Amino acid sequence: MLHVPPGPIVVPDDLCRDALDACFLGPYGENDALLEKLVVEFLRDHVYWRRNFHPEDPPAIPTRAAQRPGYQAFEARMRRELHTLSAALKKSVPFHSPRYIGHMASDLLLPGLAAQLLTLPYNPNNVSDDAAPVTVELEIRAGLQLARMLGYSDDMGRADCAFGHLTSGGTVANYQALRLALALKAFPVALRAANVPDIDVPEDDWKAFNLGNVEAIALLGRWQQWLATQSPAQRRVWLALVRDERIETLGLPDFFARHPSLRPPRVLAPVTAHYSWSKGMKLLGLGRAQLELLPERGMRLDADALQYTLERHQRERQPVLMVVAVLGTTEYGTIDPLDRVVSLRDRMQSQGLGFAVHVDAAWGGYLATLFRNADGSLRSREETGAGFARFPQPDVHAAFAALGETDSVTVDPHKLGYLPYGAGAFICRDNRAMTLLAEEADYVFDGDGPADYMGRFRRLGQYVPEGSKSGAAAAAVYVTHRVLPLDHAHFGQLPRQTVLAAEAFHARAEAFAAELGDVVHACVPFAPDSNLVCVAVNPAGNRDIARANVFVRRLYEELRCDPRRPLQVKEFFGSITTLRPDALGATERDRIAEQLHLDPDSFDDATTDRLVILRHTLMNPYLMDRENGISYIDRYFDYLATLVRRLA
Repeated sequence: MLHVPPGPIVVPDDLCRDALDACFLGPYGENDALLEKLVVEFLRDHVYWRRNFHPEDPPAIPTRAAQRPGYQAFEARMRRELHTLSAALKKSVPFHSPRYIGHMASDLLLPGLAAQLLTLPYNPNNVSDDAAPVTVELEIRAGLQLARMLGYSDDMGRADCAFGHLTSGGTVANYQALRLALALKAFPVALRAANVPDIDVPEDDWKAFNLGNVEAIALLGRWQQWLATQSPAQRRVWLALVRDERIETLGLPDFFARHPSLRPPRVLAPVTAHYSWSKGMKLLGLGRAQLELLPERGMRLDADALQYTLERHQRERQPVLMVVAVLGTTEYGTIDPLDRVVSLRDRMQSQGLGFAVHVDAAWGGYLATLFRNADGSLRSREETGAGFARFPQPDVHAAFAALGETDSVTVDPHKLGYLPYGAGAFICRDNRAMTLLAEEADYVFDGDGPADYMGRFRRLGQYVPEGSKSGAAAAAVYVTHRVLPLDHAHFGQLPRQTVLAAEAFHARAEAFAAELGDVVHACVPFAPDSNLVCVAVNPAGNRDIARANVFVRRLYEELRCDPRRPLQVKEFFGSITTLRPDALGATERDRIAEQLHLDPDSFDDATTDRLVILRHTLMNPYLMDRENGISYIDRYFDYLATLVRRLA
C-alpha cells in the first residue's frame, strides 16, 4: 500500500509565487542543471534498486562486453540514429518560447516531466495493480485530486465519492462519458425487464429510461443490496438475467427492438463542440444523426435554445442521453452557461425527462484552480477577480460554481496542466455508476477482490476504455498535483499569469485596431472568457469575405511552423480558426461584419461562408517578462503591424 500524507501540501503564498521560476525548464533552458540533477539522481536510484533486488545474483552482462566489436558496433549505430533523431527534432514547434502563441501547448512542468522520466524505466502498466502496484493507486488518487478541483467529493469514505481516471486525451475521456451515460440510462430498463422482485422500479419503460443520474444510481444501489441477500446460486441466476437484458449485452438494435416504445437517445451539444463528439456517437453505435448541435450566443451555448429543444423532445417523447457544455472551447476559449444547463437538467427531470450533464473542460478544466481555496471550497467572484481587469465575468464565475453539480467532466492535464502527452482525464461525480462499466477478464483480474473504494478500482482495466496504459503518465499527474496543489494559491498561480496575459493581449489588440485603422479593420470578435484570444482582420477598403480570408491566410503563412525553414527565421508562431455563420447567428454575424466593414451577405457564398481569424493561445507564463522588462505581447503586435503593412 502506498503511503500518502493526508491532504495537499501547504506552501505559503509568497513562496509559491517564487517557486514559479522553478516550475519549468524555461524558455532559455535556465533550469537545465535542476532537471539534469533530478534525472541523474533518480536514474542512479533506479539502478541501485535493480542491483539490490537480489544482490546475490551475479551481473548477466560482463564488464568486458563494452570492449567487444559487436557491442561497439551496436552502440555506434544507436548513437548515430539518436543523433539523427535529435537533429530532426530541432525542427519541432518551439512550444517552450513566449514567442509561441499558437495551439494549446507550452513548456512542461518540471515535477511532471521528472516524475514521468523517473517512472518510465519501471514501465508500469496501469491495467491493474498486478502490473502496476504503485502507479494504479497514483492514477486513482490523481482522479480524486481533479475531482476536488471541480467541486466533487474526494472523500473515499463517502458512498458517493467521485471517481476519475486518466486517458490518452480528451477524446477518449469524452467516449467514456458517453459510454457511462448510456449504461446508466439503460440499466433501469434492463432491471425492469428482468422482473427482479422486491425492488421499486419505474412502472413503464419511458419512466425507467428517463430517470436522472441520481435516481438511477439509487436504483442500482437497491439492486446491489438485494443481491447481497441472495444465496450465491441465486445471485448468479439474477446477475445473468439482468445481464441478458442490458444494452451492453443486446446491442442497440436488439435493445430497442425489445422496447419498441423507446427511441435511441439524443446527445445535445453546442455547435462549436469538439469533433470527438461526432466520433464518439459513431463509435458507440448511436450514429451521428443522434448528435444534435445547438445554436450559440457569442460563441457560448444558447441556454434558451437548449430549453426549447428539451421541451420539444419531451413533447415528442424523444429521450435525451446527455447535454454537453463546454468549459473553454478549443477555438475560442469561451465558457458555456453551465449553471443554466444544470438548472434545466433539474427542471426537466422533475417533468419526466432525465439526462446527464457532461462538461467538456479539456481546455478550461485547470482554470477551476483559480476558483478554489485549499480546502476545496469555492471562492467568491470578488476574491477570484482580485488583480484582474474583468475576469471572471459574473456568468463565468456562475459556470465554474456549478461544476460540482454536473455528472461528469473531461479535463486534459496535457493542456493547461502543462504535462506531457497523453494525459487526458475523465471524472464522474459518483463512483457507484462505474459498476455498470465493469468488464471481467479472468486472465488479468482475479476473483471478486476487496469491496473498498481503492481495492475495487485497483483493477482499473475493468472500467476504462483502454487496456494497457502507461503508469508513468499517472505518476506525472499525481506528483505535479502534490507539488502544486490544485487551488488558487498554488497551481492557480499559473493560469493567473495567463489570464492576466489574455487581458493585456485583449487591450493591446484594441490599440492595434486603432493604430492600424488606415491599413486594416481589426477587432476581437468576442471578449475572452479565459486565456485564448482571437483577432479578426480585414484590409481597409475590402468588403468581401473571400479576400479577407486570403489576407489572413497570408498572415498565417508568416506565423505557422514550416519545417522546410529554420525556426529562427520566424519571429512568432500563431494559429488560425474560423467563424461560421451557423455558430454566430445572424445578429453576431452582422455585428462582426460591421466592425470589419465586411458585407454580411458575402457569408452566403458557399465557397467562403467562414471567416478566417487569427487565434492566440496564451499559455506561456513568461509572455510578460518582468525580469527583463519585455512584453512579448507588445512585440507580437509590433511584428503583426509590420506584416499587415507589408501584405495589405
